[in-house]
Amino acid sequence: MAAGNRKRMKLINAALLAGVALHALAIGMNAPAMAQDAGTRIDSLQPNIAADAKLLLTANELVYNRDAEKVTVRGNVQIEYGGYKMVARQVEYDQRSGRILATGDIQLIEPDGNIVYAEKMDVTDDFADGFVEALRIETTDLTRLAAETGERRSGELFILNRAVYTACTPCATKPEHRSLWHIKAQRVIQNGRTHTVRLENAYFELFGRPIAYIPVMEIPDHTVKRKSGFLFPHFRYAQKLGAGVSVPYYWAISPYMDATITATGLTRQGFLLEGEFRQRFHNGLHTLNVAGISQLDRDQFTPGTVDALETNRAMVASRGRFEINPRWTFGWDVLVQTDNNFAKTYDLSTFDGTTYTNQAYLSGLGERNHFDLRAFYFDIQDADPDSLAENQQPIAQVLDYSYTAPGPVFGGELNADINLTNVKRSRLDRDITALGVERFPGLEGTSHRLTADVEWKRTFIAPGGLVLTPLLAARGDAIGINMDDPGAGYTGTFTNSDAVTRRMLTAGLEARYPMLFAGEGSSHILEPIGQIYVRPNEQFAGALPNEDAQSFVFDATNLFERDKFSGFDRIEGGTRANIGLRYTGSFDNGYGLRAVAGQSFHIGGVNSFATDDLVKVGSDSGLETDRSDYVAMFGIDAPSGLMASLSGRLDEKNFRLRRADATVGYLGLTWQAALTYTRIEAQPLYGSTSDQDEVQTAAAYRFHDYWSVFGAVTYDINAGVVTRNGVGITYDDQDTLFSIVYRQERDTDSSLANDWSIGARISFRTLGDVNVGSTEFEELDYF
Repeated sequence: MAAGNRKRMKLINAALLAGVALHALAIGMNAPAMAQDAGTRIDSLQPNIAADAKLLLTANELVYNRDAEKVTVRGNVQIEYGGYKMVARQVEYDQRSGRILATGDIQLIEPDGNIVYAEKMDVTDDFADGFVEALRIETTDLTRLAAETGERRSGELFILNRAVYTACTPCATKPEHRSLWHIKAQRVIQNGRTHTVRLENAYFELFGRPIAYIPVMEIPDHTVKRKSGFLFPHFRYAQKLGAGVSVPYYWAISPYMDATITATGLTRQGFLLEGEFRQRFHNGLHTLNVAGISQLDRDQFTPGTVDALETNRAMVASRGRFEINPRWTFGWDVLVQTDNNFAKTYDLSTFDGTTYTNQAYLSGLGERNHFDLRAFYFDIQDADPDSLAENQQPIAQVLDYSYTAPGPVFGGELNADINLTNVKRSRLDRDITALGVERFPGLEGTSHRLTADVEWKRTFIAPGGLVLTPLLAARGDAIGINMDDPGAGYTGTFTNSDAVTRRMLTAGLEARYPMLFAGEGSSHILEPIGQIYVRPNEQFAGALPNEDAQSFVFDATNLFERDKFSGFDRIEGGTRANIGLRYTGSFDNGYGLRAVAGQSFHIGGVNSFATDDLVKVGSDSGLETDRSDYVAMFGIDAPSGLMASLSGRLDEKNFRLRRADATVGYLGLTWQAALTYTRIEAQPLYGSTSDQDEVQTAAAYRFHDYWSVFGAVTYDINAGVVTRNGVGITYDDQDTLFSIVYRQERDTDSSLANDWSIGARISFRTLGDVNVGSTEFEELDYF
């Protein structure tokens, strides 16, 4: 390479290096105090440019002064090299002093899209020292860094004077937008040897006013992925716990192992200690959680509850998930507590639900088959000191396997399902309805059931458009029972056999006749549907344990199901016909309509929904008579964001409304609102002694570009009580989020230790969050 070319390349490399180094500093500023694994090797600040990269230089003038030994390019200078693009008014290389000087509206665009601006850039040709004026950096993650001057010393120190840092997502579309927060520092020093960024005389400003002063703070730079240190504190308040401050400490144990230890001081209950240990393996992750407290004031809780009786409370939880190969995974999720309500009372993250499912599993997924093996144990978190509800829960092991034949079988589709369930319960689960009828959700003892179900169906299209789908199905069960007899309180007949088998053969036919009506500006599909399933009576109906088919709601969504029971423990038997009408309409103006309506008929044999059952699952279901209740569903969608849906069940004799769900919602740019009415008629035999009528409302209103208010109310019409309500306000410009929420619940069974709470959150993108309690608002999930 000629000497002139070498000098030109050094000039260009130096200019590019300055921009890269400045960008590296900006990312260092971005690293929060909780950054996570020191010891990561720092990448070289040299531009990563391929050896064969081509250089493109354009300028109005290029001058080489042999006497002064200077190379100068001036006038609309544009340089492209190795993915970097640089623009300046003038670039000069002084061979005698070994310095490179770029001036005038300097702009450097890096390969990753970050842009560096400066007015003057003066660096040595060995890149060890340099000086920049009027520095400004815009990154692809929409952060901003500016400084009056920047200086590089000894090849390892980068110093910014009077620097300002912020994040500004809206600036991408609204250049006039000003971020609500800034970090200003007298000096910012990045040390390439220690991989740290030091801020001196720094202020955190919010709404243009300083709210925090930091004399000196040292944080990891952008090359450090993980590092031990304190995280942002969290704040909380709950009625019976008091005000609390949580201080987390992050511990980077190794590149594949870390932990977070959190100490929380609660004004009414004392010191809560939590720990989370995480270990990553080549094929998965294990997480261990522990927590404990010695309560200071148990009298804050309702007398007689486990919260009021226990002083020392603790929990241990373990969660793991591992991939054996891309198709097979195994894992577990286990929680152990000293009492049954600790995690819920203290709102321990991910462990505070009413029911916590402990499980271990092995799962496999193929192209046309699925395998799932799980073992379950259920923690019922309530305030009962005797843990009655939890002791009535079973320990269960369940295997599910489904298979679909890869090709047509006799021209149709063949599916097979296998289920193996083992249930063990150590305590009888029994309740007595208001009518004095006993229900048995679970019997004491052990039961086993192996089920295999095979289904074949094929679709034919007859002349004229009639769609016919014949179906054949066969199912067999082998059941082992070692359970106590429910006794004289059971109105049905329970089998005394230790082992039984049952089978079900089904022949079915579905006929559909879709009719298309197209008009000017709209199209409509009207589809009458008829089904008939011929099969024998259900064997041992009501005489066997029912663990997985206890929940049943007859509505338009399951009108056309072959077996309407929700689980394997019950089988629908007898000959049944389902008839209905399905409608879909679409309009050119964006409106859409959808509807389903129909009825089911028991034609022959024994009606499975009319037979007795340990949990009375078919009682008042709407299917217990030969002619079922009418079910229907209707929905409308409007381009304006308005939607409405109505589903219900009407008595087959007098059209009395027995169940209904009606929802009206609106999703707009400013308003979001939803109103839901739910009615469930009393089912005395099933345990529901009175009608349930409830109204749920939720709304959110954005009254400014980034400000919105929201609220929700749930009202029990029959009791005349507001059971849940909440209200909140939030600001969110994608860089700054502020939210405050008030929530209240009225609980009648004393299982809820805290009946109202206030939560607040303020979050600064790239910096972190400060939380006071919880700001989650589940009622707005509709939106």
